[in-house]
Amino acid sequence: MGMAAESQFHVLAVDDSLIDRKLIERLLKTSSYQVTTVDSGSKALEFLGLRQNDQIDPNTPPVSPGNHQEVEVNLIITDYCMPGMTGYDLLKKIKESSSLRNIPVVIMSSENVPSRINRCLEEGAEEFFLKPVRLADLNRLRPHLMKTKLKDQKPETQENPELEKQELDQIDEHLTLEPPSSQPQLDQQQSQQAVASNNKRKAIEQGLSSETDRTRPRYSGIATVV
Repeated sequence: MGMAAESQFHVLAVDDSLIDRKLIERLLKTSSYQVTTVDSGSKALEFLGLRQNDQIDPNTPPVSPGNHQEVEVNLIITDYCMPGMTGYDLLKKIKESSSLRNIPVVIMSSENVPSRINRCLEEGAEEFFLKPVRLADLNRLRPHLMKTKLKDQKPETQENPELEKQELDQIDEHLTLEPPSSQPQLDQQQSQQAVASNNKRKAIEQGLSSETDRTRPRYSGIATVV
């Protein structure tokens, strides 16, 4: 995948640690991704357009003012351990949102706790990275990013499989109830007319043949020698 194609992907990175946030930002930019960083789950929701007043300090300025509704997010990568809203809580809220549930979410953590990893994966996380995140880890993001692009390119009728199925059922029902086309009837009539015409022609030929036989001179076994 070339740099021009990868630069179309926008990643939202969430981490309360400034050092870890700068590290993941640098790695993502090295991979030619567009990056937006925030330091909490509540600010991530605000950036995504899911602002909840009871979770956001009213004195905190909005993230990327004037831009958060215009920028499409193709993937979210978030730390697990954060004060207030954990990465797991953020994951759940994203997957509960009808408008955001299709955005891939990746969890990061400095602690290798199998139960924590399994819980995040069961909730819908695409990957679970152990810190410090390496450049090789980010290569695993590409298939998830590509899936979001393929979904964006599908026609609207394919985004709702249930609606598409209903439309197909209506078409099948219409074809079942629709009377047979007049074209086969027309072809049948033409075929019958052709058979009748052919029979009539044979009858005429047989009549002519009989008439000829009656007028033709008969030779009763007499051989003429010249």
